[in-house]
Amino acid sequence: MEAQRHTSSPGLILSGNTQLHLQATTVMKMLLSSSVCAVLLLLLLGFLNGPAESRTLHMDGCSANVHLHELHQYFSEIKSDAISADGEIGVKLLDASLMKNVQEGQTCCFVRLLLRFYVERVFGNYESSQPSQQRCSSALANAFVSIRREMHKCHCHCGEETQRTIDLVLANFDKLQIQQAAQKAVGELGTVLDWLEGLGSKP
Repeated sequence: MEAQRHTSSPGLILSGNTQLHLQATTVMKMLLSSSVCAVLLLLLLGFLNGPAESRTLHMDGCSANVHLHELHQYFSEIKSDAISADGEIGVKLLDASLMKNVQEGQTCCFVRLLLRFYVERVFGNYESSQPSQQRCSSALANAFVSIRREMHKCHCHCGEETQRTIDLVLANFDKLQIQQAAQKAVGELGTVLDWLEGLGSKP
């Protein structure tokens, strides 16, 4: 009797799988019509087809599982907005060479300090006129918080050089107007995610 209430025409009884498909289709239409961040649709599809693939980041003696593909998707939604709003193109907060030159045995510390920088200084000051992009930045912030939480079990030794490197990033960040600095840091997330990708391997 329950199945008959979900029929698309009189006398036609839909299977449980078909009902699930129709329900998923309805949800996807609702997501699109309300201009929700497009990546949420991708996450929904991933949920229906199976769990999202994660990578294990290896940081000295510490490890953390991270869904880097999802982070890249979130970033792709806000990248253009963040970069186009960057009025200080001559200033660089983070670049590939800075992360590439992290000293041996300092990766764990550097990642923890970098996550702290983004969670405590960047995401809370990032603003976008597009609600969907604001939601994507919030999703990135939540993901970074989760990684930090997972790394709490790690005992990361921080050397003076690593602390000086992060202090320099913070100093350059503080030289800019706060929202401008946040826009720049978000625009440079691609470099950060690419570097994290290099620390990872499939579980």
